[in-house]
Amino acid sequence: MPVETSTDGLPLPQRYGAIVAIALGITVAVLDGAIANVALPTIARELHASPAQSIWIVNAYQLAIIVSLLSLAFLGDMLGYRRVYQCGLVVFTCTSLFCALSDSLTMLTFARVLQGFGGAALMSVNTALIRIIYPQRFLGRGMGINSLIVAVSSAAGPTVAAAILSVASWQWLFLINIPVGIAALFLALRFLPDNQQKSRGQRFDIISGVMNALTFGLLISLLSGFAQGVNGRVLLAELLLLLVVGTLFIRRQLRMTFPLLPVDLFRIPLFALSIGTSVCSFCAQMLAMVSLPFFLQGTLGRSEVATGLLLTPWPLATMVMAPIAGRLIERIHAGLLGAIGLAMFASGLFALALLPASPTDVDIVWRMMLCGAGFGLFQSPNNHTIITSAPRHRSGGASGMLGTARLLGQASGAALVALMFNLFNTQGTHLSLLLAGSFATVAMLVSALRITQPRNLSA
Repeated sequence: MPVETSTDGLPLPQRYGAIVAIALGITVAVLDGAIANVALPTIARELHASPAQSIWIVNAYQLAIIVSLLSLAFLGDMLGYRRVYQCGLVVFTCTSLFCALSDSLTMLTFARVLQGFGGAALMSVNTALIRIIYPQRFLGRGMGINSLIVAVSSAAGPTVAAAILSVASWQWLFLINIPVGIAALFLALRFLPDNQQKSRGQRFDIISGVMNALTFGLLISLLSGFAQGVNGRVLLAELLLLLVVGTLFIRRQLRMTFPLLPVDLFRIPLFALSIGTSVCSFCAQMLAMVSLPFFLQGTLGRSEVATGLLLTPWPLATMVMAPIAGRLIERIHAGLLGAIGLAMFASGLFALALLPASPTDVDIVWRMMLCGAGFGLFQSPNNHTIITSAPRHRSGGASGMLGTARLLGQASGAALVALMFNLFNTQGTHLSLLLAGSFATVAMLVSALRITQPRNLSA
């Protein structure tokens, strides 16, 4: 039975059970975006696939999430966030077993697509659920916890994978999800509340769902293909198709009362500015996190273990700062907090780009900490603003756009790293970090524009 909730959050201790259910689900969903990377050579060898073919084990999961995220967020507004989240847990847990039992690349890739749909269901409504779990005055704290989970899970993927592979086979990368998923489902069934303000008269438009999948799928394919130097004619064909489908998709959404792509929310200046800030900041984050290992190992000659340890101060600083930022939002405007955090983030990125030729570990560590602290100070208030600037019955659409902005930023950042390495080779990391600092600076300026917008703490 759904937990009854007032308009101002769950009472204790039900709130703790609900937030743990969210934390467990989001942890495994985000982890699985990166956890398989370390095992790709082993999986490719055991399944008799080439390294290039094995990349689809990662890409299939990410692509399934990006093409279905907004559709599932829409269903959350229509059917209930609790129901979508619980279905996502069931699908994610069952398909994790499917992944572990796969005996061919085709089977594993198909399983990863299905697993991606489960992960998308979890990511699409998690922040919408937090909005009804926490009392409004404490919502920033809930967003801080969520930001902390996403940041740490994203950064910890390779470390967790290496730890599992040191004692078990690659199948355990997926089997480990099953007990976590079962625990999360038990808590979700018992503690998660239902949204009382569902959108009335809302209907899912299948044509919009297909067009949404095509638009975002083509966009990610175009970014990746451009970065990897795919044939120009293929890229041109994809670009033309993207322009046609994307234009028709947006025009269709503008005519709808309940659009799948939340164009209605983009008419809210605070929402639009916050989404733009999110895309730029996650692009900057991925530019740094993807390029730095090549610099640390290839240029400085650090080992894989040393590289992992040198990257760790970033998520650790985020862990410390995200909950603090979640509390500060109760007293300080999110635009100001975000601008300060992004100024720190940009300073750290430019400082990494200007490292001396033979840096010490201390030279690297303090720069990593500055990046992580700045990102943590920005992310919680930004997520809080995205969710609270939308009407309550459109929380699912806002939550879906929050996840979409993160994934688009990360995909763009990864593609730009590949482009920098293809164009400039030995200078790839240096230019990637300078580009990352530039994106963070743009995000800082956009965040500062939000200071003129009124705070929305009663939404």
